[in-house]
Amino acid sequence: MYKVFINKNVVILTSQVPINSDVKLFNLKSICLKDIISNAKKFKKIYLFHKNPEKLIKRFKKKIKVVKAGGGVVRNANDETLFIYRRNKWDLPKGKKDKGECIEETAIREVEEETGVRNLMISNFLMKTFHIFKKQNKYFLKETSWFNMTTKYDGELSPQINEGISKVVWKNKLKLSRIENTFPNIKLILDQIKNQLN
Repeated sequence: MYKVFINKNVVILTSQVPINSDVKLFNLKSICLKDIISNAKKFKKIYLFHKNPEKLIKRFKKKIKVVKAGGGVVRNANDETLFIYRRNKWDLPKGKKDKGECIEETAIREVEEETGVRNLMISNFLMKTFHIFKKQNKYFLKETSWFNMTTKYDGELSPQINEGISKVVWKNKLKLSRIENTFPNIKLILDQIKNQLN
């Protein structure tokens, strides 16, 4: 199963037919992108079904241009997690992959550029998130690869203002558990982080 967000609405890619009869279920093979977008906006949550779980995301990606991005869940020596405040919401540092970069290089570069944090080390891959955005009347699927990172950096934090970032802060476990003003895909990551910390 995959969750693809369109703002607060969600498209769930699944290989199992949901039991609930109120579910808005469509065939992934036959539905076009325009209908996916309009139904997701209308019903807030829709399911796209394909019997083969291996083909769910591949089939979906054939319908929309994919933009790859990398980001980091960064912890410091005090076991605090790095957050940015962008466009009035709490977010995690991430950004678009440049030509010739591997996704790990993208993730490290973007965290450095958006926060000023240095000496980053990737511990492991965490997860991928997916969301659809519109640019110049065209829809794109942003596929973000997230990595757990560590750093001993204790210098000044520097928000990348030209990217709409107004604050960069370290949050301890208690503050992290209280974050609500964020994006749906970041909520998925927060759930993963909370599970790791427990």
